[in-house]
Amino acid sequence: MPLNEDHIRDALKQVKYPGFSRDIISFGIVEEIVLHGSDCAVRMSLTTSDPKVADQIKTESEAVLRKLTGLERVTVAINLRQVATSSPQQGQIKGLKYSVAVGSGKGGVGKSTVAVNLSIALSQLGTKVGLLDCDIYGPSIPLMMNAKTAPTAEGDRLNPLVSYGIKLMSMGFLVDPNNPVIWRGPMITRTVQQFVHHVDWGELDYLVIDLPPGTGDAQLSLCQTIPLTGAVMVTTPQEVALIDVRKAIGMFQKVNVPILGIVENMSYFISPSDQQRHEIFGSGGGQREADRWKVPFLGQIPIEMAIREGGDRGVPLMIASPQSASGKAFLRTAEALREKLQ
Repeated sequence: MPLNEDHIRDALKQVKYPGFSRDIISFGIVEEIVLHGSDCAVRMSLTTSDPKVADQIKTESEAVLRKLTGLERVTVAINLRQVATSSPQQGQIKGLKYSVAVGSGKGGVGKSTVAVNLSIALSQLGTKVGLLDCDIYGPSIPLMMNAKTAPTAEGDRLNPLVSYGIKLMSMGFLVDPNNPVIWRGPMITRTVQQFVHHVDWGELDYLVIDLPPGTGDAQLSLCQTIPLTGAVMVTTPQEVALIDVRKAIGMFQKVNVPILGIVENMSYFISPSDQQRHEIFGSGGGQREADRWKVPFLGQIPIEMAIREGGDRGVPLMIASPQSASGKAFLRTAEALREKLQ
């Protein structure tokens, strides 16, 4: 049987992205495979500030392809893109100053709640903000931002929805909320790329990107698709949450994305009856982790019933109750992030 593109892709799955257990196919860096008889040419695109990563991938890719029976000449070309630094001019979305990923490495710590209210707080500081929901499997932004209609399209570009002054895009706008999204890595990669480059975001000061839990395809695809200004990590105070935050920080460091700071969510609860402060999940974990990594501690967000109620009703806390303890904490966090970036 003659070789075809599927054979080439299967062979390249043996090549791991340096520092990760995932292969370069699922990483989404292979863009084109061309076969002419016994000649094979592979084109890849890679975002990194370390040329040694590209050299390793090229060497290992050529080695596995040369083992295939029927190939005589193998060429692997890698388009090397530089990772953005904190300079806003280096972003790849026209008109965007800062792209900020909000991650946690773990579910259940309120990452989407932080992304939503941080976006609105930044907007209330007088900036133009977009919010991109990259949680492909469990998009919650449509409910939390009370935006449930399908986006309109002009040609091959989507127009983001707008709610509470924030431009929005989410998989939740495009699929039936009752049907699960069952996709493999390459489909997630293409979707993230479309959300970044085929949405008419317009002029933005900040694009806040809500990542799913973990260190999988969506996170890696995003790092390959747009040079991120940096990442904000969300945790709760207890050690069980900090374990996964460390993994996520390690992932961002391996792909050269700066950590802008740590936000500690659910830091404490103030009893309505006696105004006593109760540290349900322990105390000090976020600050200690920030000290450990030598990154800014951006703020503590207390637990309030209004946060849960606002998320369920589609009226975020920063709209419904900006003067509450949590509202003031979100505003301080937004100010700290803005200061860090500027």
